[in-house]
Amino acid sequence: MKTALTIAGTDPTGGAGVQADLKTFLANGVFGMSAITSVVSQNTMGVTAICDMTPEFLGEELDAVFTDIFPDAVKIGMVSNKDLILKIAEKLKEYRPKNIVLDPVMVATAGSKLISDDAIETLITKLIPLADVITPNIGEAEILADMKINDEKDMEEAAKIIYDRTKVAILLKGGHRTKDANDLIYDGSIKWIKGKRVDNPNAHGTGCTLSSAIAANMAKGMDLEGAIVKAKDYVTGALEDGLDLGKGRGPLNHGYVFKEYFEKN
Repeated sequence: MKTALTIAGTDPTGGAGVQADLKTFLANGVFGMSAITSVVSQNTMGVTAICDMTPEFLGEELDAVFTDIFPDAVKIGMVSNKDLILKIAEKLKEYRPKNIVLDPVMVATAGSKLISDDAIETLITKLIPLADVITPNIGEAEILADMKINDEKDMEEAAKIIYDRTKVAILLKGGHRTKDANDLIYDGSIKWIKGKRVDNPNAHGTGCTLSSAIAANMAKGMDLEGAIVKAKDYVTGALEDGLDLGKGRGPLNHGYVFKEYFEKN
């Protein structure tokens, strides 16, 4: 069985972060593992507190995984400070895993900031260049490219700026500000991936889920474009089969893929 590792923060309500990543790995047919960067007090309405692991402890977590069950893919999510970013970069250089998907989590959907200002430059210069693909939303791409994004032309320009600086493929997600769900892949050339926009407020954890599904698909041997297309289909299905829980932006319904199994058993 193929394996995937998530390096990210937690969500006690299970809708985002490591909990969502592990659900996504399972639903997409790979064995999931995790290294916690931060314990986060959050729910569908927002973030109230963050408790970071020490860099030393995060390093021990990563050693425990890489020296025993070496992952076929790695997904990196929330990393809130510079020292944690440097520790992850150190371990990736030491163990050299393939298929690294980095979701540059900076601001939660509910608006809470999840990374310190001094960590952003470290993320761009030390960690992103080690990835195979990064998956920013429009707000994150605005920070990475230092420009405003209002339409698809701006998305193309921002993706080129980020690529020229990092030399890493980009999946720039359009759903946060545009009126469609079309995403842009840029790896030196432009390719648009058309998507179906689902009007469903229960979308807590979409970014975590998409990047984890991409990592799972790459772990199974898919090329980048194929992994992205299949991951978008997974997220669309989870949105369409809405899970109406919580008082805010409810979580995605990862369980929809098991519906047929549950009905038979």
